[in-house]
Amino acid sequence: MIILDTCVLIFDSLSPDRLSRNALAILNAEENCSVLCCSDISLWEISMLIKKGRLQPGTDSLTYLQLVLNARQITILPITPRIAHLSTSMLEINHHDPADRIIAATAKEHRATLVTVDQKLLGLKGITTIW
Repeated sequence: MIILDTCVLIFDSLSPDRLSRNALAILNAEENCSVLCCSDISLWEISMLIKKGRLQPGTDSLTYLQLVLNARQITILPITPRIAHLSTSMLEINHHDPADRIIAATAKEHRATLVTVDQKLLGLKGITTIW
């Protein structure tokens, strides 16, 4: 299972040239294997970026999110009680952004590889990360 960080979802859809070779390779290799996922918090983050005008995809957030998810058949992983707990109790996640804590906890809970550019998430103990 591969979990895509919010930034990876955005880069892949709007500026794929910003993806690393490793990130692009894993996206292309795994998109037809039904293993590409994202945390549901990423959908909220993207919607907020659009609302604040910090992301301008040329359409409303609902349409954009549906296009992003459908383009690579990305599965949405919900925040479970265990993920909520892990996001606040994992000492190795030294991140002040609650969404990033949830994304990291989701990767840990699912024993998934996390694709991210976020330096605070790369190399977390107990989580395989790729950029």
